[in-house]
Amino acid sequence: MYADVHCHLNHPLLKQRLDEVLRNARDAGVGLIVTAGVNPASNDEVLAMARQHPGIVTCSLGMYPLDALGLDVESDAVGMTRQLQPMDVDAELVRIEGLADSCVAIGEVGMDFKVTKDAPSIAKQKEIFTKILDLAERVKKPVVVHSRSAEQECIELLETATLPGIVMHCFGGRKSLIRRAADNGWSFSVPPVIARLQHFQTLVGLVPLGQLLTETDAPWLGPVAGQTNEPMNVRVSVDEIAKALRADPQHVKDMIWKNARAMFGGAS
Repeated sequence: MYADVHCHLNHPLLKQRLDEVLRNARDAGVGLIVTAGVNPASNDEVLAMARQHPGIVTCSLGMYPLDALGLDVESDAVGMTRQLQPMDVDAELVRIEGLADSCVAIGEVGMDFKVTKDAPSIAKQKEIFTKILDLAERVKKPVVVHSRSAEQECIELLETATLPGIVMHCFGGRKSLIRRAADNGWSFSVPPVIARLQHFQTLVGLVPLGQLLTETDAPWLGPVAGQTNEPMNVRVSVDEIAKALRADPQHVKDMIWKNARAMFGGAS
């Protein structure tokens, strides 16, 4: 089986044809899809999807760092359920804690300094991420981490936490940071864009196979530029990982499925 450990099924490009997307995934051999919340409204959406499609879809509940600050700065997020006012972080953390039994992870969470480089916003993101890690420790859930342009800072905070699992989602850090996170025993989820980005081909050569997972981040990061990505494309991630490692694709597929089951316990 294949696993897509991070995607956004509630995006209109996928939600409007969800039955087809899930049928495509099943036909491709996908046995687990983790759809990620990023703010209160989208957390509700992914919870509903997980409840409506048991056996294949489950969810992670989170706070995208830019949504937590109430920033609308990403043109590629058009159509997503956005948080356009500063979030009541503490209230949402309380709510997520109460819903912890309904999700397999806390995510998507982390920090993003690509478009918020001023000192106050960086300090606020660190404060919020620390609170989220404290929550994940309490509920004993793995975290799925967004770390764009903040890879070192995320690693430094994660190293202060005691968590049952850490997934570095679409990690863009330099080789030394990949090795540092891998040496900590953390996992990396690899999107199908590995087919056209050398960075991820390099990453999989630096991380033990037992710490690799596959994601799509659908509808983004697909194997073909300009085409909507969807969970069935985790097959591409597996094939490209096998190619980069010069390994048997079936062995890679089986190992990554085992890794996903160990991290998330399978779909509920």
